[in-house]
Amino acid sequence: MLLDADDSQLVLVDYQSRLMPSIFESSVVLANALRLARIAKLLDVPVWGTAENPASLGPNVPEIQAAIQAAGGKTLDKMSFSAVADGLGEMLRPPVRKVQAGGNARSLPKHLQKAAPEPEEGRSTIVIAGCEAHVCLMQTALDLLEDEFEVWVVTDACSSRSERNRDAAFDRLAGNGAELVTTEMVAFEWLRTAEHEAFKDVLGLVK
Repeated sequence: MLLDADDSQLVLVDYQSRLMPSIFESSVVLANALRLARIAKLLDVPVWGTAENPASLGPNVPEIQAAIQAAGGKTLDKMSFSAVADGLGEMLRPPVRKVQAGGNARSLPKHLQKAAPEPEEGRSTIVIAGCEAHVCLMQTALDLLEDEFEVWVVTDACSSRSERNRDAAFDRLAGNGAELVTTEMVAFEWLRTAEHEAFKDVLGLVK
């Protein structure tokens, strides 16, 4: 099973200014998160951000926040460790449209009746990365799995204050059904072919 750009959304969890200096391999993690956001924009993949208790941990670092906004995305300020508890799921899966009453008259012949519109299910594949991997990233991803999203965790754009905590999060996420991928895996699966119109631009970001 490969990632499909048309069914994907990108979620960037808590790359915050007062948190990142304490994060293991933070410069690599930030570079990959920024790369993901820019690739998503090129391929029309929606981008969302979260920020845990920003009054204490600060906003997302400027380059990440700018990339989210450039892609037309929004950032959810939250207090719960899982962003799903504070409304992320509703942002990712829009409400189903309600069919207006009286749209079809039973007295009309069937061929004149309008078909009810199909529910809007939205994009069900969530590509997610963030910090800390064993707290907010993991709890958000597990809740998304519980809500029946497909969850793909971008390991080289995730970290914690310690390598051990980060790796323990990956083990638990994989054991609960999340797919573990890297930034380049995401990029080339979203592209699928070197003939894609955005191939050269994406390749420039990867290199």
